[in-house]
Amino acid sequence: MTKHLHRRTFTKLAFGTCTAAALPAFARAASRKEVPWLAEIQRPPAAVPAAAPKPQPLLVDNHGRKISSIEAWQKHRESLRAWWLDFLGPLPRKRDRVPQWDVLEEEQVDGVVRQRIRYDVEPGVATEAYLLQPAQRSGKLPGVAVFHSTVNHSIRQPAGVEGKPEKFFGLKLAQRGCVTLSPRNYLWPTNDKIEAQQEADNFHKRHPKSKGMARMLHDALVAVDILTSLPQVDAKRIGSVGHSLGAKEVLYLAAFDERVQVTVSSEGGVSCTFSNWYAPWYLGETIRSPDFTHEHHELLALAAPRPFLLLGGNSADGDQSWPLIEAALPVYRLYGDPPRLGLFNHKQGHAVPPEAEKRIYEWFDTYL
Repeated sequence: MTKHLHRRTFTKLAFGTCTAAALPAFARAASRKEVPWLAEIQRPPAAVPAAAPKPQPLLVDNHGRKISSIEAWQKHRESLRAWWLDFLGPLPRKRDRVPQWDVLEEEQVDGVVRQRIRYDVEPGVATEAYLLQPAQRSGKLPGVAVFHSTVNHSIRQPAGVEGKPEKFFGLKLAQRGCVTLSPRNYLWPTNDKIEAQQEADNFHKRHPKSKGMARMLHDALVAVDILTSLPQVDAKRIGSVGHSLGAKEVLYLAAFDERVQVTVSSEGGVSCTFSNWYAPWYLGETIRSPDFTHEHHELLALAAPRPFLLLGGNSADGDQSWPLIEAALPVYRLYGDPPRLGLFNHKQGHAVPPEAEKRIYEWFDTYL
């Protein structure tokens, strides 16, 4: 039974300074286990579509010199990271403290405590999220930022309140022993209504020099700020998962926030040329210019060596996505074998079929 709180309850958090991205963790402890299907997701498909992207090699610096060491890659990596952040434009505000939040409602369901919370992502601009955690717990737990897809019920999807059960990522991960936070994307003025153009226009009026993805990245970083501030969360064990729209968000979050150690991106359209990245609430028309030469394999490389699983169904992602994975694998291998990056194509369209759902949780169980 849902408990509606008649009094706004603030949970005070320890404040800390959080940066948009930390230095990459080069000295990463080797895992004692791997998913049994790691080699499978690193094999190319039988036939890559002729129209698939042809990304430029990553291990070549700005002067055309081959990169063969971590040190040389780090220098090039910082150049790529700076370019993308400049392209996105300023983030909406300086993240110099963790936002306080109100608990709007709370219930216990299927062994999980589920709270709907509200907080400001920038001054005077509020959002809501679902915070879920096991009802019974001991010790510090992993934390996972979970991003919803383009559905009217927004955050109620990952929280397991409404929608298709295979996309209840936040609820199911909490049942597996994680603390999860599922924030509402800024294109939804309420939890049950999308107004993409209007909300993008409102954002650009306040921040005319910023891309829509700058707002999505900022909101995702704030979600991780909240997760890592919780005393029951192990700040060194943070993951992220999203489907469709949410998959786009986790791609950028993985690239620019090294606190996120494990990522699963499902059917987001990993290439700039896939789906509608040109929309004003994402990257805008600039990416359709012949002069735009960057691609999202650069973001995959920025996430190295942290485990990143790309799921596709031959819709937004699939065999056509393989060249971007292939281009990023050499960067992952700089950090040692085996690289924890790959593509699983379930070939069942824009969906999360049982085998894909199973692999999502295996990925987190193994690497988080």
